[in-house]
Formats: sequence, C-alpha cells, structure tokens
Amino acid sequence: MTINLVRFMKQDRAWWGVASGEQITPLADNYPTTAALIERGEDDWRQARERKPSVSINDIQILSPITTPCRIYCQGANYRQHMIESGMNPDAKLFNMFFTKSDASIGSAYEAVARPPHVKLLDYEIELALVFRRPISSAVTITPDMLADYVFAVAIANDLSARDVQLPQTQFFKGKSYRGFCPIGPWLTVLDREEFPRIDDLELQLSVNGTVRQRDNTSALVFKPAETISELSTFANIAPGDVLLTGTPSGCALRVPPPPLRRLLQLLPERRFWKMFLKSQGRRPEYLKPGDRINARIWSRDGSLDLGEQITEIVV
Repeated sequence: MTINLVRFMKQDRAWWGVASGEQITPLADNYPTTAALIERGEDDWRQARERKPSVSINDIQILSPITTPCRIYCQGANYRQHMIESGMNPDAKLFNMFFTKSDASIGSAYEAVARPPHVKLLDYEIELALVFRRPISSAVTITPDMLADYVFAVAIANDLSARDVQLPQTQFFKGKSYRGFCPIGPWLTVLDREEFPRIDDLELQLSVNGTVRQRDNTSALVFKPAETISELSTFANIAPGDVLLTGTPSGCALRVPPPPLRRLLQLLPERRFWKMFLKSQGRRPEYLKPGDRINARIWSRDGSLDLGEQITEIVV
C-alpha cells in the first residue's frame, strides 16, 4: 500500500508526516534531511499510518520533500513523441542524454517561482521524479525487479527552463538551475515492492491557466528507470535522497525548426542564427509569463495511485 510522506512547516519547525486526503499524521521523530528519513524513518511512518490524523493541510505550509544538499540528475528527451518533436528518431537512440540541475533550484509544490528579469523564454517540463534509496558508488546493472532496492519514492517535478539561456549559451546547467526552477512534491509517494511495476503506467498532465499543454504516459518512456540508473551508475555517484528526473512529454513551449529549415539556418553565422531563432521563439505565446498558473499532476489510470498536484504561479 502506497504511503505519501509530506514535509511541512508548523510552529516555525519542519516536520514530516503521512498525508491522507486533506489531513496529515505527524511522525514521532525528527528527520533533518530526506536521507535521514529514508535511512531510519520507516518504522515511524508505518506506525503513523495507523494513527488518526491531527493536522489539516490547510493549516500548514508544504515544504519540498527533497532537502539540500543533494544531486539532481536529469534525462533529456526521453518520451517517444518528445524525441520526434525535437527532431530525433527514438528507435535510433542508443544512450540517454544526461544533465544536472543545481539543488538551488529546488522548491515546494505550491511555491511561487520568480522569472529572472533577463529571461523571456521560460518553459515548463512536467517529469516523474525518482528519489534514490541507497548509495551507488560503482557501476551496477539493475533489472526492473531490482528497482525497489534502489528507488525509495516517486514524486512530481517540473524542470523549468530558461530557453534563451540554455540554448544560445549551451548552458543546460545554468538555464535550468535558477532558484525555484525545480518544484518537487507535494509529497513523496513510497511504493511497496509489488507496486513498482505501476511506474511504467502513470499518467502525466501539465496545464497552464487551465489549458492542457502536456499529456502522456510513462509507458512511452524510451529509456526505462532500471536501464537508466544502470547507465547513470557507470559515471556518477548517488546518495540517498538524490533525485532523477526521467524526462518530459511533448508539448513544451519550445519548438525546434523542422530538419530542412535547421540545416539552412545552420549555414548562417552563429550570432545571426541565434538572433533569428530567439525572435521566432519569442512570438510563441506558450512561454510562461508573470501571472501564469501551472498545474501538474501524475496518477495511475486505474485511480489507485495519485502523486498529488503541483500549483505554481509565475511572478516577476
């Protein structure tokens, strides 16, 4: 049976609890980090699940369930249709595209995000986040039935991206790491071992101002979590509480020109190319503006698994 673990602020102190509907049952002990909760909190949260809730979600401030410092690893273009939309052939891909985000970007599910003054092309990317359970310090080969040994929980994430920094400056790290650019939560959904196959059949949906922009299912992931973590382990160390963002569906504000036009544009001097590209992107109304409201949800099609909902407002 899944358990939703929420981190929240009450009476000037951060607490952990088990969320059930609009109610929370606080844990008995204090866990200063996500890693501490993972490593020694299981008995506590399983006992809390049996107690009557005592805190209303409406009376507290939800915090990010991922504490810092931590590492945020990301997969680029990992849904079939997003690859096609980006000019790639998903059947020809042999390896993941990995990058990282700064942990300064982590925010809560309900925290407003300030668009930096110099950023005009702010994009959204709903993603399924995997939270690691155990350290990895050497290459490992993970099969789907071993996933529960390495993954502690799943959560909603939004890989907000400043496209006018990321692309012309070739700065994925910088363009995706401004403060607040990675809302995570509202909670961590902990699965029992037999529930892990559900990760391959989750619905993702992101809307802006009530209009659906992204919708897909994790069955469309080109690189599944087990093979991705296996590849990641060949070059990266992982600690409990670190996060993997597994890619975003199609429907982002960014639109890559079709291949023939790209080939023509690439013949231009670099400065002129980027000037034309950014000008064309600037005409797209889908990019986020101050006042926009983003709603992001992930759930199972049979209704038995719900990772909650993020509500993010973009501010100046």
